Amino acid sequence: MRLTIERLGHLGDGIAPGAVYVPRALPGEEVEGDRVGDTIPAPQIVTPSPDRVAPPCPHYASCGGCALQHASDRFVADWKVGVVRAALDAQGLSTLFRPILTSPPQSRRRAALAGRRTKKTVILGFHGRASDSVVAVPGCRLLHPGLMAAFPALQALVAAGSSRNGIVSLTVTHSDAGPDVAVTGGKPLDGALRLSLAQVVEAGGIARLTWGDEVVALRRPPGQHFGAARVVPPPGAFLQATAEGEAALLDAVTEAVGDARRVADLFAGCGTFTLPLAARAEVHAIEGEAAMLAALDRGWRGAEGLKRVTTETRDLFRRPLLAEELKGFDAIVIDPPRAGAEAQVAELARAALPVIAMVSCNPVTFARDARRLADSGYRLDWVQVVDQFRWSAHVEVAARFTLIGR
Repeated sequence: MRLTIERLGHLGDGIAPGAVYVPRALPGEEVEGDRVGDTIPAPQIVTPSPDRVAPPCPHYASCGGCALQHASDRFVADWKVGVVRAALDAQGLSTLFRPILTSPPQSRRRAALAGRRTKKTVILGFHGRASDSVVAVPGCRLLHPGLMAAFPALQALVAAGSSRNGIVSLTVTHSDAGPDVAVTGGKPLDGALRLSLAQVVEAGGIARLTWGDEVVALRRPPGQHFGAARVVPPPGAFLQATAEGEAALLDAVTEAVGDARRVADLFAGCGTFTLPLAARAEVHAIEGEAAMLAALDRGWRGAEGLKRVTTETRDLFRRPLLAEELKGFDAIVIDPPRAGAEAQVAELARAALPVIAMVSCNPVTFARDARRLADSGYRLDWVQVVDQFRWSAHVEVAARFTLIGR
């Protein structure tokens, strides 16, 4: 069958009339192929879009790590801004959009890789698109050079610790001490495996290796720098995907907070925003994971020149910070997970604080929470779209809300 693509869906697939999904197709393109359910899985592009480009990575056809390398940078940037704009439009909101900030190629410092041991070799890379297969990605255009340099050591880990044809998952983070690696799906630990893994860690320059729930080797603490502080996150802790993306979000948050003297950082993690903001404000950091707050606190205590930072372990979904508890803060920073923070935003709306800096990785829940604040007397001053997941459909947003009349 032959169809014309009308728009992109939220995963980056082309959508034709009748809600037929066509992977790696662009709006305006005429495509042809066999329909399977509601998808044309292997389309032929009959009439290509002017925005179609040659993918820069040779693995793109088979690898599922990227979704939009076939589209020009300009198209992707405009589309991602449009996704955020459409989400706000649906809530009856408009605001100033600042130019999108996009992380460069080879900047992803954290990735979830897959490894498979076969009879003759080890395959390490990303899953194929909509597949359990593992695609090797030598010369990957997405990953930070520090991660690519670790591939021989990661392959050695798979060879030592995986079952034949079983797939292990490796979450790898670039740190100032070398790769920080967390492996799941490997063989159970025993004496022989511990020894083999320790040898790989030493030979491969791995900073820390976590096997399942256990840290089995620690050569050097894998640090991340948040402002003046060096933090060693717990294994698997959240980290912004690129240094450039983190810097863009931090600049927006810092500007939004302005000269506030006392700030609350909600969903603070290991201190991405807390610790840089502490250079000029007292900050109360709230996070549901005690281990991340402990790492934040150690980083603060080891840094020089920072103002007072306090921490509180609290599940903000089940027990949001109440309006009465928010009194006394000059500004709020909130960076919730994809589900947003509906209950917490309701309390922020009641508290009527002067300024809120909001960061979100989900335009739909961001727009929902923005509507709640707008209904309570806040103005959405501006939005900064950040694309740190280059060549993917993911998009992040930073924004400032100010209370009208303040």
